Amino acid sequence: MKNFEDVRERVFKFALDVIEISSKMPRNQSNFVIIQQLLRSATSIGANLEEAAGAHTRVDFIYNMNISKKEARESNYWLRLLFQSNPASIQHLLRPLLNESEEILKILTSSVKNAQKSTLSSELKVQSSKLN
Repeated sequence: MKNFEDVRERVFKFALDVIEISSKMPRNQSNFVIIQQLLRSATSIGANLEEAAGAHTRVDFIYNMNISKKEARESNYWLRLLFQSNPASIQHLLRPLLNESEEILKILTSSVKNAQKSTLSSELKVQSSKLN
């Protein structure tokens, strides 16, 4: 897993980029709806990472990381919709965000898997020590 602080900072920058790009999008009814959803999910990724950072237990940490991952997946969906439903002149603005959302999703997926493995490994060690 990348350094947790680096991931938090990357996700924060992603949310700022989404906010910036959303103000440059053409104003029509479909874009308005999609942008609102995108803003909610993209900013929620970082909010849930902050919750994970303050988690009291490993289980709570993993739970919040999973929520961040789900929000990243949702953000990627809204970005894909926005990308496909706008002309090429707008798509070039969205391509870097779409790429970054895919990278963030990969990072969070890997982070959750590693945290789950680590937790399982710790639980197995505790159970093993109880048997000895």
